[in-house]
Amino acid sequence: MINNELYKYFWLNPPKRSVVEKNQVIIETEPGTDLSQRTYYGFQNSNAPAFLQEVEGDFSFVVKTEFEESSFLYDQCGLLLFIDNDNWVKAAVEFENERFSRLGSVVTNLGFSDWATTDISSEISEMWYRISRRRQDFYLENAVDGKNWQQMRMFHLHKTDDKVSVGVYACSPLQSSFNAVFSLFGTSPCEWAEYKKH
Repeated sequence: MINNELYKYFWLNPPKRSVVEKNQVIIETEPGTDLSQRTYYGFQNSNAPAFLQEVEGDFSFVVKTEFEESSFLYDQCGLLLFIDNDNWVKAAVEFENERFSRLGSVVTNLGFSDWATTDISSEISEMWYRISRRRQDFYLENAVDGKNWQQMRMFHLHKTDDKVSVGVYACSPLQSSFNAVFSLFGTSPCEWAEYKKH
């Protein structure tokens, strides 16, 4: 059962404009906002707005995301799991051009971010994400329809606490702005089947 009690959520880098309703959150992005740490390009940005809640122990978190009239390079919105500025995970669709966008994820361990992507059609404006935790290991999935989940990646966070913050984020790294719409989101008991050695 999904638990979506919005009073438990808090803002990280509060946006100037947002809407928080019972079943929907809208973030209007501001130019020059991003989440990225070092690794090859050297970018260090930690100013993207995020709407998060603290979760303890093992869990799954699900969210439906939607771009509203975004057509600018690097605009993105998606899921965020956050410990601190040097340790976090994001999954999002990032606009590239009129033909394709990048469905991807970034895992940041001890101040260094990776970037794993696959190209999808820019006509896709909605995407579901699910992240599941078992101790310090995590399983990230996506679905276009919210039903047929596909694995994005499995990963390990080197620094984590029993409590982590998880929720949604949106940003516009260059000089643009758009509305990111989040709905049907919340936490549930871990849906990632536990591995048992034979």
